Amino acid sequence: MARIAGVNIPTGKRVPIALTYITGIGNAKAEEICDAVGIDRSRRVNDLSDAEVLKVREYIDENLTVEGDLRREVQMNVKRLMDLGCYRGLRHRRNLPVRGQRTSTNARTRKGPAKAIAGKKK
Repeated sequence: MARIAGVNIPTGKRVPIALTYITGIGNAKAEEICDAVGIDRSRRVNDLSDAEVLKVREYIDENLTVEGDLRREVQMNVKRLMDLGCYRGLRHRRNLPVRGQRTSTNARTRKGPAKAIAGKKK
């Protein structure tokens, strides 16, 4: 089991797919990592040598913000918006959609389950 950036990478999968299990690495970044380190994209994680896994780990540590650091950075950005009191910060604080979506009928994921309103019956 290869461990990169504090995440256990699945061994049976191809390298670019397995790298996407790390928060902050998507398909394009995973392909870029494979090119930079010189690993063929069709190889599987269990076929990699320890030296190759070490190369990947070092490349990610040097060039990318992933996992806990990335989560902390995003959380600090949201907190900054909330402290500023700007519109986006207020939407975050009230747990409503931030990017201009309609809230009259949809937005159930962000608002939570519908709450019954008393006094609506005949």
